[in-house]
Amino acid sequence: MGEHLLEVTNLKKTYPIYGNMGKLFAPKDHMCAVAGMSFYIDEGETYGLVGESGCGKSTTGRIIVGLNKADGGSILYGGKDLCRLSEREYRPLRRELQMVFQDTISALNPRQRIGAILEETLTIHGVKDAAKRREQVLATLERVGLSEEHYFRYPHELSGGQVQRLGIAGALIIQPKLIVCDEPVSALDVSIQAQILNMLMELKQELRISLLFISHDIGVVRFISDRVGVMYLGTLVEETETENLFANPKHPYTQALFAAAPDPYIRRKEFTALTGEQPVRTDKFAGCAFSSRCPYTTERCRREAPEFREIEKGHKTACHRV
Repeated sequence: MGEHLLEVTNLKKTYPIYGNMGKLFAPKDHMCAVAGMSFYIDEGETYGLVGESGCGKSTTGRIIVGLNKADGGSILYGGKDLCRLSEREYRPLRRELQMVFQDTISALNPRQRIGAILEETLTIHGVKDAAKRREQVLATLERVGLSEEHYFRYPHELSGGQVQRLGIAGALIIQPKLIVCDEPVSALDVSIQAQILNMLMELKQELRISLLFISHDIGVVRFISDRVGVMYLGTLVEETETENLFANPKHPYTQALFAAAPDPYIRRKEFTALTGEQPVRTDKFAGCAFSSRCPYTTERCRREAPEFREIEKGHKTACHRV
């Protein structure tokens, strides 16, 4: 395999935990939102990142597009380590790395019309000709299933599905190479979800773009992804090609996700559903990330973190018993 489009290695991100007096005193501890993530995305590939809410999926995506700074690790893109770039050095790469947010409406200026919002992006990236900007905006709106009529509307005049299409248009308009999709269909009904997912797949094939698709819905991830990484408590616990994961899940957490999934094609009776909540991962955390909820936990699991290793060709997992 040749060079990857994007390669993340040992990515780390922590946030301070303050006491009752807030920021008046130094933090009493640090929460590890991302704790040693490593994965890659190839050109034209959709990589699905799935896990419970709060496991660090969105934080990982925001670090990749430069909205958050990593505390450690590297993100190689085009021969550059994005974690080592200053804001000025990173700015030219924003054209190639874009993001679709979960709550798209909050990312839009309610006082601007749709056309002005999209044209502003082009202006920032150096398109000075007003006629050319308008032509490019209308072409992009048509590409995502919106019409010229929507060019003159305000964000609050759009439906939920139309808002998500607009969010995708905002990412597409400067022709990126990688789009991070952070729960883009979680707030939509099933029929609209299907339309958005089909549109993303068509755009990926047509424009040869890559997607990092973040979701807690394992059924949606199965539909759109080429490879899947299962994330728990800030780190990957399993990774393989999509159909292989669903045919042969190895990690107990992956099996627990399947047990909870409302998907008729998953044989849920073979797996045990999870109980309890995710613990808070701090600097003092030791052992396997899943040890506090795993039905197979041993003393070794509590003491020693398993290596994220390849157990079959293209299939990695972090579990002592596999």
